[in-house]
Amino acid sequence: MKLRRLPDTELEVLKALWAAGGETPRAQLEDALAPRGWASNTVNTYLARLTQKGFVSCRRLGKSNYYTPLVTREEYQSFEGKAVLDQLFGSSLKGFVASLTGDGQVEAEELDELQRYLDDLRREDKP
Repeated sequence: MKLRRLPDTELEVLKALWAAGGETPRAQLEDALAPRGWASNTVNTYLARLTQKGFVSCRRLGKSNYYTPLVTREEYQSFEGKAVLDQLFGSSLKGFVASLTGDGQVEAEELDELQRYLDDLRREDKP
């Protein structure tokens, strides 16, 4: 399946599914999304769209529908991160990091954490 960017509302439903973990009854999803103030029909519409787009599977069991995410949080984050990087920075990772650090709001421990991550990536690349 080729991933594509989701509208924020559908992404919120998918995030609720990821948080629930595994196959989840619709009623549980509605409870998790209740703070948004969406009507039951609205949640149903978003679930139908996610199913049609291949992000979610739906299984009928008795009188209830159960939903399972078909895309992991990590897969979607990777896709979305690359899309933002391409769109805003022309795939320049250095430009992206510079935009985050340019205003001096990045703490030294965050930079240290980033450096450790980069060091780990280099070690993984070496045979």
